[in-house]
Amino acid sequence: MREFETPAVEELPDDLQERIAEETEDAGFTPNVFRAFGYRPSHFRAFFAYHDALVEHTALEREEIEMIVVAVSGANDCYYCIVAHGALLRIYADDPLLADQLAANHRTADLNETHRTMLDVAVKLTESPGTIDSSDVDRLRDVGFSEKAAWDIASVTAFFNLSNRMSTFADIRPNEEFHTLGRSAPETDE
Repeated sequence: MREFETPAVEELPDDLQERIAEETEDAGFTPNVFRAFGYRPSHFRAFFAYHDALVEHTALEREEIEMIVVAVSGANDCYYCIVAHGALLRIYADDPLLADQLAANHRTADLNETHRTMLDVAVKLTESPGTIDSSDVDRLRDVGFSEKAAWDIASVTAFFNLSNRMSTFADIRPNEEFHTLGRSAPETDE
């Protein structure tokens, strides 16, 4: 984080230290967003509690969540989230190209109609929220999303608009590790 002092992990409250230790063990490194949000411990708790609810209690597949995050982050020019969630998308989708396509322009990405519609609505909610209306919800229903899935699409979009803005404002930089995760092509049976 370049705009604010990033606290040392050992100086954070115990519950934050525990969460960061868990994330570090899972990832093999400490994603910079955890240390950065430690700047305001109460905000850290609220931010990650909502994040966890969005990814753990959802009608969406994890791949779909990451697709939304990358497309929204691309629309918002959020360097941290494009790179970090691009890595997660490459892993969950088992596709080394999709994240780059979505970050640049989801409209030209190799997507089915269902996912293109999902991202059309997410990017519209990001770029021009005042133009969202019931026809957008109907579009999601028409391509097979349930009521809860449509809600979750909007929730993930809204949350990552907040995340993008905080990451950009604080100038949180992605870890180098994120740049290369999931980049190798899937193996083929030949």
